[in-house]
Amino acid sequence: MENEKYQRNRQSVQDLLNIHGIKPSKAMGQNFLIDANVPAKIVSKSGITKSCGILEVGPGLGALTHHLGEAAGKVTAVELDKRLVEVLSDIFADYENIKIVQGDILKKNIKKLTDETMSGLTHHVCANLPYNITTPAIAAFIETGIFESIIVMIQKEVAQRICAKPGSSEYGAFTVFANYYTEPEVLFDVSPECFIPRPKVTSTVIKMNTKAKLPLGKNEEKQLFQVVKAAFGQRRKTLVNALYSVFGSSKSKEYITEIVGKCGFETNIRGEVLSLEDFINLSLKL
Repeated sequence: MENEKYQRNRQSVQDLLNIHGIKPSKAMGQNFLIDANVPAKIVSKSGITKSCGILEVGPGLGALTHHLGEAAGKVTAVELDKRLVEVLSDIFADYENIKIVQGDILKKNIKKLTDETMSGLTHHVCANLPYNITTPAIAAFIETGIFESIIVMIQKEVAQRICAKPGSSEYGAFTVFANYYTEPEVLFDVSPECFIPRPKVTSTVIKMNTKAKLPLGKNEEKQLFQVVKAAFGQRRKTLVNALYSVFGSSKSKEYITEIVGKCGFETNIRGEVLSLEDFINLSLKL
């Protein structure tokens, strides 16, 4: 069904916006894809098949939505902008497997929505995420525990943070969180020239396959992320001092120092150099 109705380039996007009297909203983080090769490449590298149900967030003018509709069993596209919902509903009226939903994904019951719209299919996220909700949206997708993979186009700096190595400036609490639950992989970069309006940053498409088995139980996970939050909460502090500032009401500094030593670390080590496995080991010993 590759015809002019679904093709996106600079002129077609601008024409659609003009026809409907729509000006891109900075508040909603709207940047529309004008390079048809990008959404096609995203879907080709995603591994999406007809057995997949896809949650798309921020479909915009449907550049990616069309390719998802062709490849997947069902697509639920959640769009905040009511103006765009009307446009999308018209564009994809002939697609029985595409459902356009108006609303804020951060306020939606994601599990309920996917259960209602893509029952019987494996659940995946595939989206060109609005820049202003990137981190909370990814966290929300992970925390539902229902998605086999999360394929998103995001700011390059966020992708670098998710895939950062211990000790690097990009490495932080969100890195550890994302890598605990998923196995992130950078797919490719997308130039600012591929959008209107042109964003100030380069974008990156990243795929995060969720892990089938996690090493800790729920209570242990809670403790793990308390430790991680403490370690990165005040990066200039040593790990011992950072942990004591959070756990000092129940654990002495001497005890924390002893545990850090038992993990094989120098007492002046900083939390930013610990790997995910190091954090898990430290958390269990505490």
